[in-house]
Amino acid sequence: QLVESGGGLVQPGGSLNLSCSASGFVLDKFVIAWFRQAPGKEREAVACMGKDDPSPYVAESVKGLFTVSRDDDRRMVYLQMNGLEPEDTSVYYCAADPDPVRAIRSICLEEYQYWGQGTQVTVSS
Repeated sequence: QLVESGGGLVQPGGSLNLSCSASGFVLDKFVIAWFRQAPGKEREAVACMGKDDPSPYVAESVKGLFTVSRDDDRRMVYLQMNGLEPEDTSVYYCAADPDPVRAIRSICLEEYQYWGQGTQVTVSS
């Protein structure tokens, strides 16, 4: 099970730090990711990170603003979001997949076995 938290309303230029708590499995054998989906739009991959990954994937649209990290001992995944703009308004989801090859090689795909319920992020003045 994955549970996201940390969403909310923030002004343009502001920051939020999303958290994702994993339970029921050992996170260090999983590849993890963050996605977002705005109303009327397709789901978009935001970030992805394998095990001990020194250079996680971050979408070009948020590169330099968003940072993904993980604390496997605490079974936590994070998405630090800086410089938020109205176009970042979405429901944000964390996802995890136990494929060991994907975890070791940081293979980021659209399919994940586990998904959180999502947390709403609204950027507005």
